[in-house]
Amino acid sequence: MRLGSDARVAMVGGGQLARMTYEATIPLGIRMTVLDADPLAPAVRAGAQAVQGDPAYLASLVDLARMGGVVTFDHERVPIEHLRALEEAGVSVAPGSHVAELAFDKAASRRRLRAAGFPVPEAVAGATASDVVAFAQGAGWPVVVKAAKGGYDGRAVEVVANEDEASDAAARLGPNLVIESFVNFDAELAVMVARSSTGEIACYDPVSTIQRDGICIEVLAPAAVPARIRSQAMDLARSLATTFELIGVMAVELFLVGDDLIINELATRPHNSAHHTIEAAETSQFEQHLRAVLGWPLGSTELRVRAAVTCNIIGAQDGSDPLGRLRQALAIRGAHVHLYAKTARPGRKLGHVTACGSTLGEARTIARQAAAILSASEPTASCADSREVPT
Repeated sequence: MRLGSDARVAMVGGGQLARMTYEATIPLGIRMTVLDADPLAPAVRAGAQAVQGDPAYLASLVDLARMGGVVTFDHERVPIEHLRALEEAGVSVAPGSHVAELAFDKAASRRRLRAAGFPVPEAVAGATASDVVAFAQGAGWPVVVKAAKGGYDGRAVEVVANEDEASDAAARLGPNLVIESFVNFDAELAVMVARSSTGEIACYDPVSTIQRDGICIEVLAPAAVPARIRSQAMDLARSLATTFELIGVMAVELFLVGDDLIINELATRPHNSAHHTIEAAETSQFEQHLRAVLGWPLGSTELRVRAAVTCNIIGAQDGSDPLGRLRQALAIRGAHVHLYAKTARPGRKLGHVTACGSTLGEARTIARQAAAILSASEPTASCADSREVPT
């Protein structure tokens, strides 16, 4: 799309990723519409034009497409066949269904990535507890059982150690399962890569991610890894973007095992692991996504600071709203607070805090303090993990 023209983007989903994407449209003069069943979704509260409807229904997607612009996504809960129907009708969809499937369908993703020669855990599709047990007999316990579609933030993913746990997991997550070997990793990394509809590619530096209960709670940028691992991770991300003809941004979540990288998950949309780019990079992931889907020149991915750390704000156990603690958190110098305008409930991701500094330790201290206040928790309890990358 020519710069200066009537640029429009239609995003499926109105959650926090859509909210931050909408914020990035404002200085660029892009008009954005979101599709969400909730009339008070976070992006709508921020001011985005909205179509109310269920993204699981093709009719709702068609209503969104009628608003004009490139159709893109802030989540994966959309049937791939609906994306193909939109494309057949001449709608511009970014990423296209062929690459979106890598994120939307874990079974198809594992199969296609392995066929293309990319490093992934050993995995099979299954439907029953017997399938889980049969796989474990060859791969060894524990194994990882996932719902093939619909899981996010640790939901619909379980590590099972025996036949009884396999039966419980299959009953909860079935019948469309992905069963894969457990990877005893040394660290978890993520790389955000962008590819424009013109074929231009830009890649951000790898980050270290810390998980708790399947939710990313902390991101450290840049990752504390050797230069060869950094280059290997970025080369892998660029190769994925090229091979599958990505349009937009894609987060590549990786396991680091010794000197080897194994692909864990792909997200063909903006991602929690790159929220730090709002404050810390020349071009935020949200602006980069917009540039990519519109065919505009991609921005620089260089960090503007030596280090940045993001801590997620997780809903307090008492269900209290972090807004009630915002004044106290803002007293932490250097803490950049982002609240998502979501209804507070225990364990829900309600926002994030990013801090920049001359070292990861400096930035981490600031981010943890503010996030702990907003999450009503202790800093060491909210953002710590025994396998985090040392700083």
